[in-house]
Amino acid sequence: MKREKISELTTNRLSVYLRCLNELAAAGIKTVSSQELAEQFNLNSAQIRKDLGYFGEFGVRGTGYYIEDLRADLTKILGLDKPHRVGIIGAGRLGTALANYNGLSKSNFSVVALFDNDPNKVGEHVGHDRIPVFDAKKIAKVVRDEQIDVAVIAVPARAAQRVLNQVMAAGVKAILNFAPAPLKARLGVKVRTVDLTTSLESLSYFLAQPSSALVTNGNGVPASRAEITQADQTTL
Repeated sequence: MKREKISELTTNRLSVYLRCLNELAAAGIKTVSSQELAEQFNLNSAQIRKDLGYFGEFGVRGTGYYIEDLRADLTKILGLDKPHRVGIIGAGRLGTALANYNGLSKSNFSVVALFDNDPNKVGEHVGHDRIPVFDAKKIAKVVRDEQIDVAVIAVPARAAQRVLNQVMAAGVKAILNFAPAPLKARLGVKVRTVDLTTSLESLSYFLAQPSSALVTNGNGVPASRAEITQADQTTL
């Protein structure tokens, strides 16, 4: 792998490529070129080659990519070759909805614990998997006991930074934040915020424009469908 920092946009696209390859593999397809991949899934072939080029040489001239091999490579690059155990802080409507998200059953992420400071919720079990709800004061102990390496913050904005501090103190370095608040993380900790309000306001801007207005790619040039799709995928 090249010794340069890989952008988050690149890793986002790798995830998209892996999802596309999974579909092709399920259809029994063995090889695919970057152009075929781009045409079938409305992607950009040059961007695909550039993104993969950061991590090595994967294609075979005249053949393209062997799908199973590239799937295995991307799975390893994204760190998906080992299971990740997730803890959700906040057992309200959002937290329980996330715990019940069926999409995780097809990934190597599994929710193993929820946390809340409401004594009426502590001790309950959520969803078909019967995920236990723990007292938020026990985050450090449960993180250690359950080997949690990813945390999801689903608490009100006013409590988000305090919860982040608790999670970081417990040793978790990967956090997905759903609280509408800017958070400060220490060095070595990655926080990704899903801001629903910002995303909806961006859509509102689109609706407010005249129907003849063009979506551009930032250079004043009409954006391709692939660029618009990529922007939508990386907003969150």
